[in-house]
Amino acid sequence: MKTVEAVSWGDDQIQLTPSVSVLMGADSGRYPAGNACLVQGSAETLLIDPSVTVVERGGAPVDVDAVVNSHGHEDHLAGNGLFTASRIHIHHDDLPAAQSLDGLMDVYGLEGQPRTDFGLEVMEEFHYTARPDAEGFSDGHVFDLGGVQVEAVHLPGHTRGHSGLKIGNVFYLSDIDLTGFGPYYGDAWSDLDQFDESLHKVRDIEADWYVTYHHKGIIEGRETFLEMLDGFHAVIDRRHQAMLDYLVEPRTLEEMMINRFVYRPHVEHTFANSVEHRTAELHVARMLARGEATEVEPGRFQRS
Repeated sequence: MKTVEAVSWGDDQIQLTPSVSVLMGADSGRYPAGNACLVQGSAETLLIDPSVTVVERGGAPVDVDAVVNSHGHEDHLAGNGLFTASRIHIHHDDLPAAQSLDGLMDVYGLEGQPRTDFGLEVMEEFHYTARPDAEGFSDGHVFDLGGVQVEAVHLPGHTRGHSGLKIGNVFYLSDIDLTGFGPYYGDAWSDLDQFDESLHKVRDIEADWYVTYHHKGIIEGRETFLEMLDGFHAVIDRRHQAMLDYLVEPRTLEEMMINRFVYRPHVEHTFANSVEHRTAELHVARMLARGEATEVEPGRFQRS
């Protein structure tokens, strides 16, 4: 069924294989933009993560039969409301995020005024449209487009349902974006240990092309990918060590939040404090499990 008029992307559509192309977002997919992935088979066409740029440009270069959201975050759901006649698919663990605004806010874990403020932001700036018709998929699910298959690879940690997509010799990494910022696991539905496991898992996926939703965009060659993955993964240990150093004196999670280990001090955002608090909480839990720190009094932690 026809959804929206096909629009030309010109040089911003980069063809990787006869069936896979990348619709480059503004500024190489720098947040809030992103690099959507278009996959064309003989029977159907699938669009992965329709970005704000896709919405702003008015659609994709061809008619879209189905949309896959790699996970439930505002920038990856932006085009769901544009492709009203297309099926929406997302890992079942993140299904609530696509189905309702409340479900999306639950992913972040926001409450009170921050929840209200960010809810308005995702609707106005990210064009969020609830899709109660969205369907869940599981790890290993294959979308058969006719001569082209897209396999879902569950890579949780960023969110519970975060998934990559394998399309022949192309692997879409989504928000394993290989930037210097490092892994993001600051939401209520994030998990540090799962992110670690996912980064080990993705090392074993062989491809000629790796595609990230943000910044890096298209990475050619496995050797380059592994080098970038190592640098990305190393950020977790650097954060962990910085927090351990900070806990040379007893500190609370609130003090760690204020000190900031994820964002730079000048960064102001509705959910910055929430992200810092959740990230500190996850690292402190790891420290306690490893015997690297102790809870010296209720709510105060110190390096062992």
